[in-house]
Amino acid sequence: MDMTSSNTARLHDRAIALLRKNRRTKDEYQYTVPSPDSYPYQWMWDSCFHAIVLAYFEIADAKKELESLCAKQFGNGLIPHIIYWDGPKKGVIDFEWGKSGTSSITQPPMLAYAAWHIYQRDHDRAFLERIYPKLYHFHNYLLTDRDPRRNFLVSVINPDESGEDDSPRFDRAVRLPPQHTLEENLARRLDLIETNKSCNFDAPFCVKNHFWVKDVPFNAILVRNLGVMGDIAEELERMDEAFYFRRLQLQVAEAMRDRMHSNGLFWSLAGEEYEKIYVKTWAIFAPLFAGILSKSEAHDLVALHLHDDESFNAPFSVPTVARHEPSYNPDGFWRGPVWTASNWFIFKGLLDYGFEDEAARIRDHSIALIEQSGFRERFNPETGAGIGAHEFTWGTLTIDMLEDTF
Repeated sequence: MDMTSSNTARLHDRAIALLRKNRRTKDEYQYTVPSPDSYPYQWMWDSCFHAIVLAYFEIADAKKELESLCAKQFGNGLIPHIIYWDGPKKGVIDFEWGKSGTSSITQPPMLAYAAWHIYQRDHDRAFLERIYPKLYHFHNYLLTDRDPRRNFLVSVINPDESGEDDSPRFDRAVRLPPQHTLEENLARRLDLIETNKSCNFDAPFCVKNHFWVKDVPFNAILVRNLGVMGDIAEELERMDEAFYFRRLQLQVAEAMRDRMHSNGLFWSLAGEEYEKIYVKTWAIFAPLFAGILSKSEAHDLVALHLHDDESFNAPFSVPTVARHEPSYNPDGFWRGPVWTASNWFIFKGLLDYGFEDEAARIRDHSIALIEQSGFRERFNPETGAGIGAHEFTWGTLTIDMLEDTF
């Protein structure tokens, strides 16, 4: 794709216009909704994505995005994945979580990465000092309540915590076949919420008996962010804490290799017995973002899977489920369509390992999908057709992809 300066400028303008349009305020807090009609609240990892992009345009607003997100942190350190700043809107993801004003679960830990990205733009030490305690307690929660046996793998207690609500990686855990409807999946997840409410969302002692998955992307993102926590702690001259987080980074990475690695790939795990979930989704590429593959492993991953027509080499890359999987549905929900966020993680990992051509292809496909179908929630990898929510902010991550490669 030939991205001229005028094309790049137009995409920048469209991206910042969308983020501004989706901006909301409540009292002293400011945040961005992912989609005004479909997702009219603040979401955790969405806000991290927003902050990453806003740092290039309006850095003060990037900081506000993260600080509003951290404002609702629980006493145990959990940062909820949804904040209902103006209350739930009937019929629009208005689940009863047993908690006033927020959900009771979290999402992939991208906060440290986003905060460090902002800091590298303007070196505002006061911002880093303000947000660091929030980051510290959030990571501490993940590595205690979500890893009670201290095996250095963090568990999710609901598919929604992965950010991929209906991914086939969770079919077995919610007792559904590879082919099922979104309504059937939602019903199982709502049942799980009700069960978790009866447990008061007590992860280590109750919730783990109902859904307990050690997900590859969640832990890969954690590995990357633990390294960033080490960088932040060192920048703030907290050397003991920098050592602590970097040691944890190595321990989680080693646990992923020990428990999740098999036949050249990393697989998510179910239950307390660490049963591998052999379903091939975009998750196999998440270890690139974590930096835990050897050069030869990364080469094989790209050659055997990213370039494979039966797996992930679709007309528009990257499908979120391998094309040969029984669960593959190019119009589904995390069961095949391209999502810009998963493309962004793969793009970042590929660049880190020197796969510039492959990274550029994913960047170009991501932009082409927006050019063809607009800022949509997800895209059919066979046709490029837009699916789901309109005015969806994840497409703005293409700005960060452009900044990395132009």
